[in-house]
Parts: sequence; structure tokens; C-alpha cells
Amino acid sequence: MAHEHKLEIFRGLLKFKSNTSKIWGVLVFLTIVTAVEVVLGIYKPESLMEPWMTPFEGGFFATIMNIIFSFFIYMKPLNLIFIVLTIVKAYYITWDFMHMRDETKALRRMVVWTGVFLICYLIFILLQEGGYVFEVYNSDDALIKRDF
Repeated sequence: MAHEHKLEIFRGLLKFKSNTSKIWGVLVFLTIVTAVEVVLGIYKPESLMEPWMTPFEGGFFATIMNIIFSFFIYMKPLNLIFIVLTIVKAYYITWDFMHMRDETKALRRMVVWTGVFLICYLIFILLQEGGYVFEVYNSDDALIKRDF
């Protein structure tokens, strides 16, 4: 009943001789990604701590542009890097360690894309609610402060 696992990663760029060596290769890749995250988290470069854009000011079209570009206006590049690296790690853990690469195409799509959409939705909700709570805490004319 056992079948051969695919022994390459990065879409065939790196090929391994055994399943054990492939596991070690993926582990090294995930370790490098984690090390990059830790180094960025410790040093927090100043160039990555300022948002890329400032909010648009004006009328209706400025509001529409703020909504469209809200991900880039209010997001620090360092946070975006952390989000992308976390999604890459989750993808490779699911793809290689959970052997999703060897499953049927429909099952792979169900598992991987459901997780991707849920993570993106969670990030959107956290950013929206975090911005609201920040505004409530830091506004000078708020009637209610710290009453949650």
C-alpha cells in the first residue's frame, strides 16, 4: 500500500535521495526562516518601523483610497514581513511534514486554501479591531476610556 513520496522541494529546485534527507532539508529551510524572524524581531530596523504610505486627505475619493490601500497605509513593513514569513512556514509545514504534496489535488486545495483564507481573514479582523481600540484609548475627546 505504501507509495513513494516526492523527494523535492521548491517546485523541484532541490532534490533529495531519501525521505529523511528531505525532512532535514525542509527543517533547515524552516530554521533559516525562523532565524530571520528572530533577528528582525530583536533588532527592529528603523527603516521597517515606519508605514509605507500616509493616509489620503480630502473627500470621498480619499476615503475610498484609504480603504483600498489601508493594508499599506497603516501596516509597518516589519509586521508585513512577519505575516508573510509565518504564512510561508505554515505552508511548508503543511506541504512537506504533513505530506499534503502526495494527496489528491482537491484535498490539497481544500486544506491549504481554507487555512490561507482563514489566516488572511483573521489578520484583517485583528488589524481593524486593533485600530479601533487604539483610537479609543488615545483619543483626547473620548467620553469613555478603558471601559471594555
